Amino acid sequence: MQYDIIIIGAGPTGLSFARGIADTNLKIAIVEKQPESLLANPPYDGREIALTHLSKNIMKQLGMWKNIPTDQISLIKKAKVLNGESPYSLNFDHREAGEENLGFMMSNNTIRKAAYDSLKEFTNITLLAEKEVSKLGTDNEKGWIELNDGEYLEAPLIIAADSRFSATRRMMGISTSMLDFGRTCIVCTMDIEIDHQYTAYECFHFDRTLAMLPLNHNQVSVVITLQSEEIDSVLGLSQDKFAEDIERRIDGKFGKMKLTSKLFSYPLVATFAKTFQTNRFAIIGDAAVGMHPVTAHGFNLGLSGAHLLANEIKNALQTGGDFYSPTILKNYSDKHHKVSAPLYHGTNALVRLYTKTTPLAKLARFFLLRLGNKVGPAKRLIMNQLTEVKSA
Repeated sequence: MQYDIIIIGAGPTGLSFARGIADTNLKIAIVEKQPESLLANPPYDGREIALTHLSKNIMKQLGMWKNIPTDQISLIKKAKVLNGESPYSLNFDHREAGEENLGFMMSNNTIRKAAYDSLKEFTNITLLAEKEVSKLGTDNEKGWIELNDGEYLEAPLIIAADSRFSATRRMMGISTSMLDFGRTCIVCTMDIEIDHQYTAYECFHFDRTLAMLPLNHNQVSVVITLQSEEIDSVLGLSQDKFAEDIERRIDGKFGKMKLTSKLFSYPLVATFAKTFQTNRFAIIGDAAVGMHPVTAHGFNLGLSGAHLLANEIKNALQTGGDFYSPTILKNYSDKHHKVSAPLYHGTNALVRLYTKTTPLAKLARFFLLRLGNKVGPAKRLIMNQLTEVKSA
């Protein structure tokens, strides 16, 4: 079967990219191993995503934002970063950014459903669900894939959005640096007794990291990162014992807390591809850059990268160029690399510092929080990276 573009992976980034080029009338195939019923109604997976202002604007342009019920959009107006047992915090306030809020919270499955729904009206997009890529290649004339059922597809351009452990990226020989933190992330939602006042907390304790992110209906999203060998001791807690532990670690700021979801766990592995493109092939989302969640850049970075590539393709079409040309793909790769590399390496450096327990690391953490509050330009830079207000 012949297509203009084949997209491998129907996660939120792959679907967002498809929506970005849907109005070009290119013939597009999306290959996804999950059944379509799960794409149409994705199950809750525990992940609540902090979206920047830039991401909101992109989602509005793509017709995704209008698909999200307002009661499923929570706001972040303030953020506090705490270190160890100290009550001192690095503080961020939406008024300093000149906006009504710092960012937006919504569940990952809500984003996935909004992206899927945004494609319904486009007849030039074909979803091939419950299919897996077994072979892939490109030459001077085309790209091609062979599916696990033997079906053969061709297109001038293939896009991979199939996770940070992308099998198709490997098939195309794109090398990737991988950083296994030896840690696991546990996520859940909890009811709280005391109003969160739209405030997000990032608590860097010496044995683990705890993030508390504000949600509607007097709830918070809880994100715990801990050594992987400790995970069973947490997952094995009763609901009451788990709630008591979180209450203690957040120093009773939310009063009594109650678990409202199951505990979901995810291994923490960061990845960064050497290049985001090769002949007639490009990678987006986690397949290009898989971020540690501590700075909440993951989906935001994937969405902006997909938006960048879609715009490069549309610009080529408008000027009569080949949308699959090496120049177009290299432009995308270079631009996205320039944005993502500092975020990736900076986040990993931050994680290393705030998971070390040496006296020197503790001292550095102590001074960094205070410098962040007192040095205006540094604080504004951090805030802009977190909110992307100026980029919106």
